Amino acid sequence: MSTTKKIAGAALAAALGVTTLSACGGDAKDKPAGTSDAPKSKTVTLVSHDSFNVTEGVLKEFEQRSGYSVKVLKSGDAGAALNQEILTKGSPRGDVFFGVDNTLLSRALDNGIFTPYEAKGLADVKPEYVLDKEHRVTPIDSGDICVNYDKAYFADKKIAPPQTLDDLTKPEYKNLLVVENAATSSPGLGFMLASVGKYGEEGWKDYWSKLKANGVEVVDGWEQAYNERFSGSAGGKKAKGDRPLVVSYASSPPVEVLYGEPQPAEAPTGVATGTCFRQIEFAGLLKGAKNEEGGKALVDFLISKKFQEDMPLQMFVNPVTKDAALPELFTKHGVVVEKPENVTPETIAKNREQWVKAWTALVVK
Repeated sequence: MSTTKKIAGAALAAALGVTTLSACGGDAKDKPAGTSDAPKSKTVTLVSHDSFNVTEGVLKEFEQRSGYSVKVLKSGDAGAALNQEILTKGSPRGDVFFGVDNTLLSRALDNGIFTPYEAKGLADVKPEYVLDKEHRVTPIDSGDICVNYDKAYFADKKIAPPQTLDDLTKPEYKNLLVVENAATSSPGLGFMLASVGKYGEEGWKDYWSKLKANGVEVVDGWEQAYNERFSGSAGGKKAKGDRPLVVSYASSPPVEVLYGEPQPAEAPTGVATGTCFRQIEFAGLLKGAKNEEGGKALVDFLISKKFQEDMPLQMFVNPVTKDAALPELFTKHGVVVEKPENVTPETIAKNREQWVKAWTALVVK
């Protein structure tokens, strides 16, 4: 997830840099190494991509209950954050890493940056999200990368909006789609993987040849695609964007409602549910963590009902636990993607680099 996470609302709400979200208890000062009665640290550090967010009251409740103060170290997009943890393997910058997704999971696991930990409450996580049976990572959220469309454009033109990947190659959608670069953007990579999942390793390049012939536009990242080139978003309208189709997220329409001024009764954008790739984000206890017990408590918190139900309106992603309820904004204005495309983490790890190179040569150059 760029980042993910990655998701429209998170891009509007994320703060950059190192953030201490609360200061319940303060940092304990450790005694010199080898001193047997050195107190345990009361600070637990979460390393994350820039889109991590949580309601202050929800976090304070965890801090008061656990006795730990949480510090969040935001480190760019998911790929950049993961690269830094790989480079500091064994001497991590924090205790828990959040934000590695299924497109990068095998890379993280192969580099051995996590300590196995079976989180309390893992039985409440839907089993389809538990991709690592050794519990080096714990599923935290899911989201679907999908083509969004500008409802007003298609209503005015009296054209039915596309619903599937095949639709996007049809003449009526020529010069309408903007996508992110698969080499530089998480949603761009996810959309490319959707084509791999749909058409297979032999057919996805032919599909992109058809998209290119149909006038697909490629930009570097989500911000430019969604808030500048897409005609259906609030930002795109201000920028006079002229592309009514964009690769974004299934959660983007609720975001347009939430941040609309004035708030619209109906989302101005829709989702082509036959174009989606399922993205799953994980958290893991970092190997060499200075506060391992605090890290375990934090991972437990991330799959607690309290955090899972807070998360949708903070990071615009879906909970992964069975009993977490979605907010009304999601149920009223969002969509349920029944059959997203998937590619296994192992297949992605084996082929990602060569696929991205082939995609770049075919579509960009």
